[in-house]
Amino acid sequence: MSQKMYIAPSILSANFSRLGEEIRAVDAAGADIIHIDVMDGHFVPNITIGPLVVQAARAVTAKVLDVHLMITDADRYVDAFAAAGADWITVHVEACSHLQRTVSRIRELGKRPGVVLNPATSLATLDYILAEVDLVMLMSVNPGFGGQGFIPSTLTKIKELRCRIAAQKLHVDIEVDGGVSVKTIADIAAAGANIFVAGSAVYGSQEYRETIVTLRKLAEVGSIRNCQ
Repeated sequence: MSQKMYIAPSILSANFSRLGEEIRAVDAAGADIIHIDVMDGHFVPNITIGPLVVQAARAVTAKVLDVHLMITDADRYVDAFAAAGADWITVHVEACSHLQRTVSRIRELGKRPGVVLNPATSLATLDYILAEVDLVMLMSVNPGFGGQGFIPSTLTKIKELRCRIAAQKLHVDIEVDGGVSVKTIADIAAAGANIFVAGSAVYGSQEYRETIVTLRKLAEVGSIRNCQ
């Protein structure tokens, strides 16, 4: 039986001059999750937003806020993002020297913890943490900027991760961030992902609702091909 497919528009591609309206718009258009990319200019070559923007987003939507910390020393900021209203907090394995402690703290705060792997990071980095997280996000572009093209080798990585999760009988979601579009989402779902971060694919379209519906349908079709 196929998993439920979740569409998570990324506000990185929204019009920040009217961010509240943009979040409300994708909420009303049927988004399941609001994805928030936090970048510090150190771990990735871009600077975006902090807890105050998460707090503002929390004020305009009841949807899940998926906060992706692309920052060094995430331990210093996890509490602040949790207090601001994040529901899910994901941290990079490449940026956390004490990953288990960070994941444990996120759960202690009552939030859903996840870990993120960059395109060239091996799944072996999950060997001693996979059973302790609720989701794994696989970057399908090199993080830092929106609108990049999907890296095809990510499909193999998704398949391998889904097999690993199944072998351990875990309930861990696979989220994919980068290059998700109407051209790629079916293959991503077929590989085993069930949460799809779509930035420019949604916010760059004329009709948010139509785009979200199309993405979800394509993901559902792709998931049927996923023979776990």
